[in-house]
Amino acid sequence: MKVTYDPDRRGGNRTPVLRDDWREPLRAQRDPLAWGGAGRVRSNRDNTRWRKQSWLGRFVSTYGWRAYALPALVAITGVVLYQTVTGTSASAPASGQPVQGPPKIGAVGTVIIDAPPRGLTQFDASLPTGMLPNGGPFTGAGAKSWQVVPGGTPQIGQGTAKVFKYTVEVENGVDPTAFGGDDAFAAMVDQTLANPKSWVHDAQFAFVRIDANDKSKPDIRISLSSPMTVREGCGYEFPLETSCYNPSYGAGVEPRVFINEARWVRGALSFQGDVGSYRQYLINHEVGHAIGYLRHEPCDKPGGLAPIMMQQTFSTSDDDNAKFDPEFVKPDGKTCRFNPWPYPIA
Repeated sequence: MKVTYDPDRRGGNRTPVLRDDWREPLRAQRDPLAWGGAGRVRSNRDNTRWRKQSWLGRFVSTYGWRAYALPALVAITGVVLYQTVTGTSASAPASGQPVQGPPKIGAVGTVIIDAPPRGLTQFDASLPTGMLPNGGPFTGAGAKSWQVVPGGTPQIGQGTAKVFKYTVEVENGVDPTAFGGDDAFAAMVDQTLANPKSWVHDAQFAFVRIDANDKSKPDIRISLSSPMTVREGCGYEFPLETSCYNPSYGAGVEPRVFINEARWVRGALSFQGDVGSYRQYLINHEVGHAIGYLRHEPCDKPGGLAPIMMQQTFSTSDDDNAKFDPEFVKPDGKTCRFNPWPYPIA
């Protein structure tokens, strides 16, 4: 608008009148100090620059920092959608699953795992959970030598980190007829390790059973053994029958899983499941040590499933197990339910 004076108005006074002589709309200048200028018309350089920009430049000019954040947001959204559809998102381990850090796969050592701790000289006779229950007969002492059960299996599992070769062996002098013979013991081992709820649920691991005809050396010798032989191979600091993993047993320095025949026959007082489930626990627990899970785990959730690397043979209570394994288990009042599997809800 332009301000003029109309002399024909009443009274002859010079009355300002607004006339619509300028067609340019009112707008604020970028520089407020420029109002004192002599009517300088603002240049239209912005529109020229806009026409010369590419679509990407116009996008950035319009949205500013949002233009940089948007691609990252799209990428994150894509990852979340993929994990939701495929179920590969990282989450806390479910109750019963291994909770310790990555296993030391292929680690070579001399420490016997599941051996009674040295220095524990006083045994609490009022704590019955670790005692051997009553049950069927077993061989007290064998020949301290083993025969490899004939037979093999194809590879079970992906084995992205390692494929473990194992043999199934029975100590000479042990009579397994009461529980189906050598083949029944071997079948239980094979079927347990091949179960999707066992270690093959983790793509890192795979297993292949070999026998004496295979010229390659086994990574693990899973051996049914008499209690007296186990005491020599595992230790016997206090009078509780146990099984163990000895990574360097005998003159051949062989990695051997000792499965105590007394436990195989009678199970454990603290393990409230049937003896078949307890046998699965024995295999999974001791093989777990052999594939790299070197330490024990406490009960992680009261009333939940016990972690497979918990010493369920002695107890499913942290207060009890702290007396057997004070290095890794602290008395905290937690008690779990028995569990034979590394991945029980697989």
